[in-house]
Amino acid sequence: MMTESEFDVLAEATLEAIEAQVEDADSDLDFDMSAGILTLEAPDGSKIIINRQPATREIWVAAKSGGYHCGRKGDVWFCNSTGESLQQLLARVIAEQGGGEISFS
Repeated sequence: MMTESEFDVLAEATLEAIEAQVEDADSDLDFDMSAGILTLEAPDGSKIIINRQPATREIWVAAKSGGYHCGRKGDVWFCNSTGESLQQLLARVIAEQGGGEISFS
């Protein structure tokens, strides 16, 4: 299991990469990163909240369709309930909430 400091580095890098990809995408999403929480806002005002949970070493995603907990397996964050990678999960919930199509790498 990774240490808390390893988790902090990986989670911060992951959130920053998501923010950069949203910024670079041709989408209508507004976004804000504050205190380790990335908030994406769709054109209809609905929000997707992405934050890190150090106690469980997970990244959590809150969307209209539900709450998702993503744990790290190897080099990839996977959703514990859907089996999707974090990138697949985000692409799906962003599209579902009218934020357009974003491909995450």
